[in-house]
Amino acid sequence: MQWTESFAPGGATGGLANCMESDVISGTYIHGRPLATIRIARAAGDPRRGWLIAGGQTVPVALGRSGIKANKREGDGGTPKGTFRPRRLWWRADRHKRPRTFLPVRAIGSEDAWCEDPASRHYNQPLRLNHDQAGDRLKRDDHLYDFIVEIDHNVSPRVAGRGSAVFLHLARGNFGPTAGCVSMTRSAMLRLLERLGPNTKILIE
Repeated sequence: MQWTESFAPGGATGGLANCMESDVISGTYIHGRPLATIRIARAAGDPRRGWLIAGGQTVPVALGRSGIKANKREGDGGTPKGTFRPRRLWWRADRHKRPRTFLPVRAIGSEDAWCEDPASRHYNQPLRLNHDQAGDRLKRDDHLYDFIVEIDHNVSPRVAGRGSAVFLHLARGNFGPTAGCVSMTRSAMLRLLERLGPNTKILIE
């Protein structure tokens, strides 16, 4: 896959905002291997926004409302600092065709949810809920979870209270901050998925 960069990344917040509004990124798929590493770094001037650098391409992303934090805690709004790997892609098969990716793929069903309760034995794991049970459901009315890249944050071992449901997913229209995830536009997500595999390192710095 070869991405053609159509904007020059810069340190100014204004430049980032312009890129987010226009989302002018073009690319052509070429059969190849997954990327070894992608980097996610905060943008100068606004800790809630950042850059994702992958395969010579730089795209804007939204970060947690508390920016990138080395000591991530449940509910703190921080995006965890560290090195992670993608585990699988969850996607809304009722809205989009299956995307190209090297990752394992699972369609999101109406009962799919994620446990964010530190007191639960299912903490930071997917689970299935009946229609009358409360929980963070993956099938949403908005489009934020149309594509979810599950990463191995707080997985081995899982530590209660150290954060849950940290994903790569789609951004809000205004690139508003997340609860701790990394979000991006749909076009950027689809291009990234084409180069993501289970052994790709995700460096959040």
